[in-house]
Amino acid sequence: MVRRLFELVAGYGLGGSSVALFGRVGGGIYTKAADVGADLVGKTLKDLREDDPENPGTIADNVGDNVGDIAGMGADLFGSLAESTCAALVVSSTSIELITAVDALYFPLMITSVGIIASFFSVLLVNLQTVTEDNVQTVLKAQLFFSTAIMSIALVPVVYVLPETFDVSGKVGVSQWVAFGCILFGLWSGMIIGFSTEYYTSNKYRPTLYLAENCTQGPAPNIIQGLALGYLSCIIPIACLTITIGYAFTCAGMYGIGLAALGMLGSLPVALTIDGYGPISDNAGGIAEMSGLPDRIREQTDALDAAGNTTAAIGKGFAIGSACLVGLALFGAFNTRTRETKVDILQPVQFCGLIVGAMLPYAFSAMTMKAVGDAAGEMMQFIIMDMKRVTIAKEKQLHAGGADVDPTS
Repeated sequence: MVRRLFELVAGYGLGGSSVALFGRVGGGIYTKAADVGADLVGKTLKDLREDDPENPGTIADNVGDNVGDIAGMGADLFGSLAESTCAALVVSSTSIELITAVDALYFPLMITSVGIIASFFSVLLVNLQTVTEDNVQTVLKAQLFFSTAIMSIALVPVVYVLPETFDVSGKVGVSQWVAFGCILFGLWSGMIIGFSTEYYTSNKYRPTLYLAENCTQGPAPNIIQGLALGYLSCIIPIACLTITIGYAFTCAGMYGIGLAALGMLGSLPVALTIDGYGPISDNAGGIAEMSGLPDRIREQTDALDAAGNTTAAIGKGFAIGSACLVGLALFGAFNTRTRETKVDILQPVQFCGLIVGAMLPYAFSAMTMKAVGDAAGEMMQFIIMDMKRVTIAKEKQLHAGGADVDPTS
């Protein structure tokens, strides 16, 4: 009965993933198309400044930041959280000890609850500091550290809802502190992945500064060194994920993988806060430019926007890292439901599925890139036509001797 209940709950995770798919892909296509269209028309064709009020595409660009980076990323991480929670619940329903113990089945939900509380306290602690444009990046990074540390401590009393030892997902005699270790591995791995992403994208550290030096020699060194930098940035996250998966799976099987994924997503409120800072600071700069505020205001917003680009990358690091653990956790939940212990890729159906699955990311990437290109082209045509209408209206106003003429007519 309990297993059937949690299988029905798994539909909640599927619904979250479906919404995340449309929100992330649709929002991402819109925001990139708006960005490309506005920049190509404004900077390349019309020689306008960034977010110039004469460029109508800047409005779409600012809206796109909210659609893609706020709504899209929020839906993406919510889908990962829902999936990992459902996977852990389905796997835990196979354990007799967890079923019979009071509240032990709901341990995955308790992890998320503790993460929310820890995130609130971490934000309050950071607000005690004085934030300036020079230390804003450090302050945002401190939120991630504080939430991780607070959650590590706050989870200690929650662990006692689990039995001292229990059997789950093929592992016999799993202790409550082994489960706690799985959560900690995921939690601290997420923080390290976030800090690693910040190191490789921040304008304060050597990798980005080295890339900027190569940009002075032309576009070719920029492309080569940029790709190399991107490939190198994968080493630390992959190492963290492999260590986490190795410990969690060895000690607690697929249940441990689910707990590790929940641990990595434990500081989700802080991760979304840090990620949302990028679009907020970018929109602030656009509003300052379109409002005709003094240049010093735009200089301040540009400094904040530079920090916001780095913090947005931290959120993407969380999304990718957690997606890896969540995918493995869902695979374990599927095996638990089908009562299979292994998958033999030498079988034709499994091997064909492996090949098709490896092809799908390239197919989706190609379709989304084509969609961005098509949407950006249509947006450029609309922007150019709109700017021509404004120019014609101004000429009519000039020939009419300064009479008031509505530019939009």
